[in-house]
Amino acid sequence: MSDGLEIRRLEAADIPVMLPKLLSSGFKKSAPLLEGYVREQSAGQRVVLTAWLDGEFAGYLTVIWESGYPPFREAGIPEVNDFNVLNELRRRGIGSRMMDEAERVISERSAYSGIGFGMGADYGPAQRMYILRGYVPDGRGLMVGPKPVVYDEQITVSHDLAIYLTKRVR
Repeated sequence: MSDGLEIRRLEAADIPVMLPKLLSSGFKKSAPLLEGYVREQSAGQRVVLTAWLDGEFAGYLTVIWESGYPPFREAGIPEVNDFNVLNELRRRGIGSRMMDEAERVISERSAYSGIGFGMGADYGPAQRMYILRGYVPDGRGLMVGPKPVVYDEQITVSHDLAIYLTKRVR
């Protein structure tokens, strides 16, 4: 899908348009979070790509140049992070187009792209998309934040429970 879809960098003026749509779609986002992204983008720490379908906000993702996940950070692998497409606009190719652009941007600085996804059912569409795009697990197993899950350890399923993957982008 390409008709009417624009992918561009986040601007501070976008936040008042984005925030109500994110909240009404069930995403727990805040103005300070998005304002922080604008500052980090200006400082060269992050790229924030926004999607606009026929002029209306549709989603965003960020690329973090120095990942919080230690194996990515140590290897210099940028991480796609905080990827959101409004619920009512999913399965229309918007996320794939944002990922195409994120991988293009990453390929200018790195041979590899990294990404992590949560284990809850709400991450199901993302899990499928990343695998179908050629991302493969990094082989470190299930993580809770930056720590690996060990056998017989009790854990709580949360957004911190994730598997990390990489893909060669050039």
